[in-house]
Amino acid sequence: MASTAVTTKTVVVADDTAFVRDRFRTALENAGHKAIAVKSAAELLARVRADLAAIDLIVLDLRLPHAPGVELVRAIRKLDDGKLPILIFSGTIANAEEVKDLAALGVAGYVNEYSAVQHILPSLAPHLFPDNFNRRGSPRVVLGIPIQYRFGNTIAAALTLNLSHGGIAIRTTSPLEGGAKIRIRFRMPGSKKDIDAEGRVAWSDRRVGMGIQFEAVDPANQTIIDHFVDAHFFSNRKA
Repeated sequence: MASTAVTTKTVVVADDTAFVRDRFRTALENAGHKAIAVKSAAELLARVRADLAAIDLIVLDLRLPHAPGVELVRAIRKLDDGKLPILIFSGTIANAEEVKDLAALGVAGYVNEYSAVQHILPSLAPHLFPDNFNRRGSPRVVLGIPIQYRFGNTIAAALTLNLSHGGIAIRTTSPLEGGAKIRIRFRMPGSKKDIDAEGRVAWSDRRVGMGIQFEAVDPANQTIIDHFVDAHFFSNRKA
């Protein structure tokens, strides 16, 4: 079973809202990591220039004051030569075209800036410890709903962490081995119908849980999942 090493990471949290900066800094520091909070594009770029070798991850508000959206990521890439993992706060994405531009710039993924504190570290862990995680490439949205999963003759219950088009993450202190086949059942918010799916454990970590990559989902249920992810990924855009 995979397990992340207890290693201190350095994360730059760039957002002009103190509430967001403080929550992410608290979550990271409580987990033993170093958080560097910045509130402007100029401050962010200066930090990248000065501490490039020491930074493990940037979590970025795409609408920092005086920063032209995707161009800010391009400015970072000119300094880091594409080396730094960058996560974008999903509520600061303006449109689907920006998602395409960010993908071309090698952005690692997206995170909800208004996630509950207990969900912050699980959402960052795959990017802080990439060797221990097989990350799904599609956008993820935080989702805490009950889920049942079955492996062999054992049935267990837990809560979900997040959902994407291609899989779901589950919070558990007893994750299965990577590669294990699993059956899951859950119900989307507001729905009266259970979704059954077959999948495989894509990543496993005792401190976080495990990620399930879907392998067999009824097309109608996949459409429900897709609509939910798309609707909520863009639901908290920053003005």
